[in-house]
Amino acid sequence: MNAEIQLFSPLPLRSITPRNRIMVSPMCQYSAHDGFTNDWHLVHLGSRAVGGAGIVMVEATAVEARGRISPQDLGLWKDEQMAGLARIAAFIKAHGAVPAIQLAHAGRKASTRRPWEGRDAVPIGEGGWQVVGPSAQPFNATYPLPQALTLAGGKWRLWRPLRLLPNAPWKPASRLSKSMLRMVI
Repeated sequence: MNAEIQLFSPLPLRSITPRNRIMVSPMCQYSAHDGFTNDWHLVHLGSRAVGGAGIVMVEATAVEARGRISPQDLGLWKDEQMAGLARIAAFIKAHGAVPAIQLAHAGRKASTRRPWEGRDAVPIGEGGWQVVGPSAQPFNATYPLPQALTLAGGKWRLWRPLRLLPNAPWKPASRLSKSMLRMVI
């Protein structure tokens, strides 16, 4: 048995080799405004790169506005949102870590308050929105009733839900190609 600790050794992953095997997992910060990053995100994520992590993963980032968990989630549904993400990715890379991002769509769990404000739905009159899902069944009794997504002339398949979302995830993915983010999950 090899007693050598591998945690601090590089880990080749296709064309990317992080400096070590430590990855900062995506953590929802609920600090964005209209999907845009701000200095909070730069400091939060940048400090993990400065601290020595090999991969720094940006929080779950919505591919469309109605796919956010809360009104304060990050997003990629506007071209203008890329500048802030590119700034953060450049900082992470400059400090030796691999910048990464988690793309997300909350579906029927969308339009809810930040955890410390309660887990109920945000009413449309207070900045919430009509949520969508694979059926018109809410996640639970405190979540909003989703609009069921359908395929014209086809059947809903859980393994391809993003096909039903206009411009998602293809448009956000093409926006990512303009940034320095190197990994997408």
